[in-house]
Amino acid sequence: MIIESNLIDIHNSEIYPARLTIIEKKIQIIERLNKPADGFLIPGLIDSHIHIESSMVTPSSFAEQAVSRGTTSVVSDPHEIANVLGIDGVSFMMKNAEIVPLKFWFGAPSCVPATKFESTGGIIDQSDIEELLSNEKIKFLAEMMNFPGVINDDTEVHNKLKAALKAGKPIDGHAPGLTGNDLKKYVESGITTDHECTSLREALEKIELGMKILIREGSAARNLSELKSLISTHPDMVMLCSDDLHPETLMGGHIDRLIIELLKEGFDLFKVIRSCTLNPVKHYSLDAGLLRAGDPADFVVLSNYMNMDILETWIDGEKVFEKGRTLFTYSSSNVVNNFKSSVITEDQLKVKNEGNRIRVIGVSDGSLLTKELIFNSGKEEFVESDNLNDILKIVVKDRYNDAPPAIAFVKGFGLKTGAFASSVAHDSHNIICVGTNDKDIVSAINGIVGTKGGLSVSDNNSVDLLPLPFAGLMSDMPVKNVAAEYERLTSKVRSMGSNLLAPFMTLSFMALLVIPQLKLSDKGLFDSGKFNFVPLFRE
Repeated sequence: MIIESNLIDIHNSEIYPARLTIIEKKIQIIERLNKPADGFLIPGLIDSHIHIESSMVTPSSFAEQAVSRGTTSVVSDPHEIANVLGIDGVSFMMKNAEIVPLKFWFGAPSCVPATKFESTGGIIDQSDIEELLSNEKIKFLAEMMNFPGVINDDTEVHNKLKAALKAGKPIDGHAPGLTGNDLKKYVESGITTDHECTSLREALEKIELGMKILIREGSAARNLSELKSLISTHPDMVMLCSDDLHPETLMGGHIDRLIIELLKEGFDLFKVIRSCTLNPVKHYSLDAGLLRAGDPADFVVLSNYMNMDILETWIDGEKVFEKGRTLFTYSSSNVVNNFKSSVITEDQLKVKNEGNRIRVIGVSDGSLLTKELIFNSGKEEFVESDNLNDILKIVVKDRYNDAPPAIAFVKGFGLKTGAFASSVAHDSHNIICVGTNDKDIVSAINGIVGTKGGLSVSDNNSVDLLPLPFAGLMSDMPVKNVAAEYERLTSKVRSMGSNLLAPFMTLSFMALLVIPQLKLSDKGLFDSGKFNFVPLFRE
């Protein structure tokens, strides 16, 4: 196979006409040409940190869409499915990824479960970590979210870190806002990256200690604007990533859209491309091509690099995308799940009034942070949603042990009618629902119980569903189909009164106990500042 085009050489920072000779999946020869050539060649793009499950599709479905954006590899943390299925969930992701050409590099999830204050379907302990790290396809220990455990010398946490160091595999970090001596101890434990930086000052302190900064620009968290100057000042210490990418965002672009933004702002072409090719290959020891003789033939053909106009995507010498068409298909996999919940009834949602004041979760649009609000609980025997003042019931139903639902109240969703629910609820992925009345809350939750996972909207007892049969997190439909259904349900929630930009995304984080301040697990109302449960009613 011979390809002639203008090669964007990220190793020597030059562009020149070249002829590539590809034999048996590899680039055997690169020759400079003395004649003009059409188009441009860049190495295949790499997302250095992503949770595929957040795209609500299986790896094989994700690959079908991602190659159209020039993505040839992803560094993936299967943390979400691991919370549902444990090590079996990681195995499913790896097997499903094998049926498509896109290169998936997986990590061993380090924090499953995330806390002891919620019911979870999976546990990955030290022995599981050691088993996963012995697999050559597992490239790293995935993000160590339990930074208090690192700093306070938690034995199991440090045993997991030592297992990664012994295996010679890098350790990803997760340390939002960590500074000073605590950060130094965190880094000295062997942790080498962080994708949670939200300020340049934070990132620079971490770089000074030797950490690589993964600049995140996803659907929920977007830090490129604040951190992009690092590409100029510390080009060898940064990588681009998406972390969590919803299906409708993926339809609009992947790493390619970040490149477009950076190039339009005048950033150096070679530094930008290295941040999503060379840098992750070096850090994670990936068998991915960088347009050198002897490398795997992973590259992208562009008509215009400023606009990332992608003509072709190649992986291991195979053309996988050409002029708007993905050139491979994938077959359905056997469904994997962990869903034992039965239906609920309206009687289970009664909240007996036990005091004058009640704690309410305060939600802000576009933020994972919540507040503790205090309101008068009234004089009725039972406390109900106060739709006029936007104080709505929020319910979390354990889907692993079929326990009764936990109930609290939330302000900020803005619903005037109906309810909506999801089995995507970080990190344990129990069923979570917000609603204006018990009837619709029951219908929304029971709709998800019936499909054993998904998203649902109920209005006047009429239920719309997006089934997510794989672990209650993913579908194997094409990304475009899932994105269309997701946007349709989102529009319906907005028509019911919510003014949140992404109501399902906001809902999915209302059970994430490690993010301040007030959240709801299936076991009760939780205050992250106290790091313990608090009663619904306050004296």
